[in-house]
Amino acid sequence: MLLLNKGDMAAFDLIYHTYCRRLHAFALKFLKHDQDAEEIVQEVFIKIWEYREKINAYTSFESYLFTISYNTTMSLLRKRLSESKSREYLKLTQPIYAAEHVVDELYYKQLNDRVTSLLEELTPRQREIFLLSREEGLSHKDIGQRLNISEKTVNNHMVSILKFLRKNMGASMAVILLFVYLFLS
Repeated sequence: MLLLNKGDMAAFDLIYHTYCRRLHAFALKFLKHDQDAEEIVQEVFIKIWEYREKINAYTSFESYLFTISYNTTMSLLRKRLSESKSREYLKLTQPIYAAEHVVDELYYKQLNDRVTSLLEELTPRQREIFLLSREEGLSHKDIGQRLNISEKTVNNHMVSILKFLRKNMGASMAVILLFVYLFLS
């Protein structure tokens, strides 16, 4: 142990060969997979090497070694359990999310179809003003300049357009429509 504390590789190799099979069997009891047990043995000996200078040469090294092995094994089991729970959660929620997404797309398509048909009922000037405002994001002032009409006229058209949409779609649908046109288009 004193040689290991000083970084002697031959001492480390001797300790490894003395304990590796026992540690493997110990980890295998908990993990039930050979590859996982081998991984534990490697991690334990990496820790032994990294902390070799701090190991007390006069205490029970075997107890220290198996405590590290036990803690490393339990950490791996907790990690696997957490991963398993995460996978289960994703399996359960993915179909729900996918179904919600399909419903959202269908709802959006219905909404979009309804808005398109309502826009067809507007006068050509109203439709043009609405599209410049909502699709191109122009201000009332910019629309007025582009169409050679006053900003007040643009504002009046927008008020009557929104009133028409609210009346024909319901207030909540009009809010959704404005959200869609402002943020999603």
